[in-house]
Amino acid sequence: MTQRLPIYDIEQELIDRLKTDRRLILSAPTGSGKSTQVPQMLLRHNFLREGQVVILQPRRLAARLLAARVAEELGVTLGQEVGYQIRFENVTSPKTRIRFVTEGVLLRQMIDDPRLRGVSALIFDEFHERHLYGDITLARALDLQEQQRPDLNLVVMSATLNADLLANYLKPCATLSSGGRTFPVDHEYAATPGYTDKRPVWEQAADAFSRYVHGGGEGDVLVFMPGGFEISQTLEAIRHTPEAKGFMLLPLHGELSPKDQDAAVARYERRKVVVATNVAETSLTIDGVRLVIDSGLARIPRYDSNRGINTLLIERISQSSSDQRAGRAGRTAPGVCMRLWSREEHGHRPLQELPEVQRLDLSEVVLTLKAAGVRDLRKFRWLEAPDEQSLAHAETLLADLGALDRHGALTPIGRQMLAFPLHPRYARMLLAAQAYGCVYQAALAAALTQGRDLLLRNMDRDTQSLREDLLGDKSTSDFWMLMRAWTYAVKHEFRLDACRKLGIHAVTARQVGPLLEQFLRIAGREGLDVQPREVPDEALQKCLLIGFSDRVARRLDQGTLRCDLVHQRRGVLARESAVQKSPLLVVAEIREIESRDKEMNTLLSLATAVEASWLAELFPEDMESEMQVQFDPTTKRVQAAELLKFRGLALSARRVEPPPADAAARLLAEQVSAGNLTLKDWDDSVEQWIVRLNRLAQWCPELALPPIADDDRRHLIEQLCHGAYGYKDIKEREVKPVVKSWLSGAQHELLNRHAPERLSLPNGRTPKVIYSPGNPPHIALRIQELYDVNQTPRIAMGRVPVVVHILTPGMKPIQVTQDLAGFWREHYPRIKSELQRKYPRHLWR
Repeated sequence: MTQRLPIYDIEQELIDRLKTDRRLILSAPTGSGKSTQVPQMLLRHNFLREGQVVILQPRRLAARLLAARVAEELGVTLGQEVGYQIRFENVTSPKTRIRFVTEGVLLRQMIDDPRLRGVSALIFDEFHERHLYGDITLARALDLQEQQRPDLNLVVMSATLNADLLANYLKPCATLSSGGRTFPVDHEYAATPGYTDKRPVWEQAADAFSRYVHGGGEGDVLVFMPGGFEISQTLEAIRHTPEAKGFMLLPLHGELSPKDQDAAVARYERRKVVVATNVAETSLTIDGVRLVIDSGLARIPRYDSNRGINTLLIERISQSSSDQRAGRAGRTAPGVCMRLWSREEHGHRPLQELPEVQRLDLSEVVLTLKAAGVRDLRKFRWLEAPDEQSLAHAETLLADLGALDRHGALTPIGRQMLAFPLHPRYARMLLAAQAYGCVYQAALAAALTQGRDLLLRNMDRDTQSLREDLLGDKSTSDFWMLMRAWTYAVKHEFRLDACRKLGIHAVTARQVGPLLEQFLRIAGREGLDVQPREVPDEALQKCLLIGFSDRVARRLDQGTLRCDLVHQRRGVLARESAVQKSPLLVVAEIREIESRDKEMNTLLSLATAVEASWLAELFPEDMESEMQVQFDPTTKRVQAAELLKFRGLALSARRVEPPPADAAARLLAEQVSAGNLTLKDWDDSVEQWIVRLNRLAQWCPELALPPIADDDRRHLIEQLCHGAYGYKDIKEREVKPVVKSWLSGAQHELLNRHAPERLSLPNGRTPKVIYSPGNPPHIALRIQELYDVNQTPRIAMGRVPVVVHILTPGMKPIQVTQDLAGFWREHYPRIKSELQRKYPRHLWR
């Protein structure tokens, strides 16, 4: 069977190129046989000598199934000549020559053995997926080949590659392409855009399945859905269609047991429908598939370095991923791919997925690189560099955990953390547990979080009640609840009926034990005391706080589950958390998720109660005291409290009476300036005095008078408010003495002389001068009051003529002028007789 695979058409050329160049880019489409046959070719041609070929797979499921397939083809026992090694599971032996691994496994091996002794070739399979550890491991492999291992052979393979980017990165290298044994696949699109179909995506998929089978479509069916929930809904929707009769309906995703995963890819006499996540896009072979139904969706992990939040949102896949999915329909015969989106929508999808290095948390890989001797991460041999903020955030977290010193170098604690195949947070927690005598409990806490959630959510009332009765409904940590649930599952030998009664995921519970044993073995090798013993609850609570100190949260109130977190973030405590009475807590998981009604929620889960005194004990340098002063609009009074803060998060407040005088004056002044409080004595005369001063300073700069700008006005109001704490203290205060104190006595004389409050006219009248910021000063007088005033009055050292508003005896305007002499000469003779008739009792000259 294997001899007919298309990859064998280039077998000799592949071997020859690799012998010559040591670096090879192999582009081969789905179905060519590259994942299973290239390792066998290297073995068969004695290319490996006495060493191994290590094949890096992006996914654990693919690594396991491919190893099983190759072992079957070679007729050997899995774990002997052919094996696999994934996180927490090693199925290999000293005899192993072909080893399938996930990418992080190899990178850790490179740290333990920088020369990779016993490894003759590295194959990076499905490299187009651009997983984080794949990028990093390839960079380290290139350095190793150039500096110490020129005999090491590197092969980078994929069905779809950015060939130019990769060839430039690997140069000098050989490139080779293989044809595929794929049959034509017809692509069918939805008639209208996907967003116009309001039905759930699983109903759309079930409808597509019915149409295909009803129309005589043959073969098996592969449906792509974004996650476990959508998979179960799809299987249920298809099960209820008449066309599903006679079909086997099977799920396929990474959280299934190996037995269930094997069942999905096995061959059967009956037709089958496999509903899978994107684990089925590449590497895996599901024979007999003639129809692919593609939802066009996947759950894409991302990390928001601004907020330190992991997101796992349903997103539209790229064109490249959709092409990979479609190719699954043409492996054995012509096939059909039904896409649940329109052709027009397809053109707007991104061509490729964003590389993980640009969208995931980098803290674990940064710790690994530091251990590998990479001092300057900015000069690392990135295929595509991450953004600076993500790197800086990872370094900050590792520094907070004590893994890096202030120069960014690895500390002894950091190197010891690397011994554990865990996120640095859990590794740090395990090391801290030694001081508190709870290494066993910490190892169990870590083991309980590495897979699928142990406790099922959204259980019915009876199950929830029974769970509370047997496990307890109150706790200082959600980890205690998980530990009790796991202990219950162990006691009942993981029986499905017993686990189902409490809503415990039996498969996940069964996986915890081996992980716990592995973590305890590592801890023992690192010199930690792993013996189980009774310890106070606060021992593990403090260890969790040490590992997750940047996730300390404070409940906002007891009426809701809303919380404030350090670094000015907010979230909502998970409804199922048992830690709902503690005002202060630390959370092990922060996720932004999209609810079924499309709302975004920042969910805080795996919570543990903590005490403020522990923060001061463990992180004294991160504690600060801050005075908070604010104006209460209800009482119209300034209030003050001394806040105790941890990394910006307020822990407690103590009222301070009286409030600080300067801050109180500033806040009261802000309210006055905003018009919310009124000073009774700040009247129009005060405003006129300020305008007079400002205009004179503008007209006669040589007088060197200090104008009152907006900031100066606020300063004067603040001066008026000094010593006051509420509105009743300031509303009756005298304003004029404070405002006028702005000028000295001599300056007052200049102001009164050159911008007088009143003018002295030749006829003895003293009209009030009105000043305004944007207009000339003016006076307003009845015409009789202007007799004997023949010239326009001037101020500001004679530079500024005063505008005269001339009024009738009835105070109605006649003329507005800055030429009083012209008025008497030209206008007055024309209007005098008319005014005299209208106002006969008044004197007219």
